[in-house]
Amino acid sequence: MTDNRYKVHKLDKPVDWIVEVPGSKSMTNRALLMAALADGRTTLKGVLFSDDSRNFLGSLKSLGFAVDIDEGARMVSVTGLNGKIPVTEGEIYVGSAGTAARFLTAMLAMAEGSFVVNASEQMKKRPMKPLFDVLTDMGAEITCLESEGFLPVRIKGIGGRMPEHEMRHVKLDISKSTQFLSALMLVSPMIKQGLHIEITSERKDGSYIRITRRMMEQLGARVDFDGTCYTMESGIAYTCGSYQIEPDVSAACYFYAAAALTGGRTIVKNVTWECMQGDLKFIKLLEQMGCHAGMTPEGLAVQGAEGGRLKGITVDMKDFSDQAMTLAALAPYADETVRIENIGHIRLQESDRIHAIVTELTRIGVSCEEEEDAVTIYPGTPKPAVIQTYDDHRMAMAFALIGLRTEGIEIADPMCCRKTFEEYFEVLEKLCTC
Repeated sequence: MTDNRYKVHKLDKPVDWIVEVPGSKSMTNRALLMAALADGRTTLKGVLFSDDSRNFLGSLKSLGFAVDIDEGARMVSVTGLNGKIPVTEGEIYVGSAGTAARFLTAMLAMAEGSFVVNASEQMKKRPMKPLFDVLTDMGAEITCLESEGFLPVRIKGIGGRMPEHEMRHVKLDISKSTQFLSALMLVSPMIKQGLHIEITSERKDGSYIRITRRMMEQLGARVDFDGTCYTMESGIAYTCGSYQIEPDVSAACYFYAAAALTGGRTIVKNVTWECMQGDLKFIKLLEQMGCHAGMTPEGLAVQGAEGGRLKGITVDMKDFSDQAMTLAALAPYADETVRIENIGHIRLQESDRIHAIVTELTRIGVSCEEEEDAVTIYPGTPKPAVIQTYDDHRMAMAFALIGLRTEGIEIADPMCCRKTFEEYFEVLEKLCTC
């Protein structure tokens, strides 16, 4: 592998893999924020170290938090100040991390002081306006420094100016990103009179919102949801201590998909049905396509159908859309059409993922149809090509799977996977060549 290209090894036999993946990105950045807002020292175990989490950690250090890092042990300790920020002015850089951008923007808007939030060119194109609007309604002053509704911004926080005697009621549209809601929920302990969030969009809930709620409750901050509104009562706070982060099920799914493609078997260590991450639904999807899944002492295992024969499927992936690219990589090898629906929001992520899927499948000679919020993919025989990845880690990791069954597949810019799984192609290389 070079920094510019990775040639995938076509396999001549089914996989028989036992894999260990890093910690969950979504859980790592949520846990870091909660640790920073707790009262005292919190030690996080199983931390993911990637571009996204390092930008989050760097931002916390820029804000004056005491942060101790042990990458070898995958541990981080953060000393929180019970919802206070150690400094009252400064600048942070969130890179391309949507979680860092949304979560830290909300935290600084609730804090006392004036701060600048800067980001990568990629993150500057991702939507922020619904969050800015709510934070402005709550009293924060947000000045866009380049384009209206996008990062970078200067924030003047509310600094406790809201009246203490009444719960704050806000309205929020989460159709473009559920991270806006997670951001407000996570920083709600900073709002001592409590927070009531009414969701105005058709979408009211989601797998990542449920992760946020469960993690908050594990750290002592209860969230009530009545189907439309989320309520955090006055006086909630995070408890410090020790917290174990789950393995990244999103990363595990690529290796499970390899079992599906080749008719082999993959075990990912420490992944269980009890994991709270929504991408477990992808494993159920693989079962619908002809695979079998079950627990082993080491972790959840997926056994592909004999010969990698996959069934076509129509599926609503709104709630686990990070795996839309993974299913798209499997689709050419299915016996019938694969249709992925309700994924319009992924056009606003690291890349326009629907258009990227269609462009790259077309590049390898696979017929497909692009719609505003769906894609239809027909069975086909992929041909050799260099897959473009659009600086999108999930395009790189998912579309590499095609090369396990088709000779001559190369991945451009493979190291864009540093965003969440910087050793992905090293792990894949070792598995394919051992």
